[in-house]
Amino acid sequence: MTISVLIADDQELVRTGFQMILDAQPDMRVVAAVADGAEAVAAARRLRPDVCLLDIRMPKLDGLEVTRLLAGPGVEDPLRVVIVTTFDLDEYVYGALRSGATGFLLKDSGPALLIEAVKAAADGEALVSPSVTVRLLRQLVQPRRSAVSADTSLTDRELDVVRLVARGRTNQEVAAELFVSLSTVKTHLGSITAKLGVRNRVGIAAWAWESGVVS
Repeated sequence: MTISVLIADDQELVRTGFQMILDAQPDMRVVAAVADGAEAVAAARRLRPDVCLLDIRMPKLDGLEVTRLLAGPGVEDPLRVVIVTTFDLDEYVYGALRSGATGFLLKDSGPALLIEAVKAAADGEALVSPSVTVRLLRQLVQPRRSAVSADTSLTDRELDVVRLVARGRTNQEVAAELFVSLSTVKTHLGSITAKLGVRNRVGIAAWAWESGVVS
């Protein structure tokens, strides 16, 4: 199956570079490469790509607003959005993740991580650049008083999963560290997202830092 990708970035060099990398993959195809947020929304709604790669800072509509329109709360059939930015501490990134983005990637992460992020998003998982997973959320989120008071409905095992997700572990890594099956991890993630009212594992990670489950 070919993964269709939309790229939105106001820098032509970035758009061209990303397109060359992704189009060179046998299972990926760039269906649109646009220069501003308004074009991104229009093209994404028209083409329904499997993955949208969005820059944070774009003309007309920034990546945060585009994310809300394509993947935010209330969107009936949300698209999968990966935020790609130069700034690992951009003030908009946390809001974008909370608005429905499934991943966060630095532009200098390299081709391999870009490809991995697209594949993860297409598979319904999330990838956040390992170098910023902990640092970004820790600096942008103010912890609450205690993890227990934040949500007492999570079981101890679900909290174990939350902590590992918040530190950037993949489903396979969570399964290995907790000595459970991959299907069990996915079941826990489904329960956790329902209890927390978040859309994906990035939302889980953001909640973990915000609530103090991870410090």
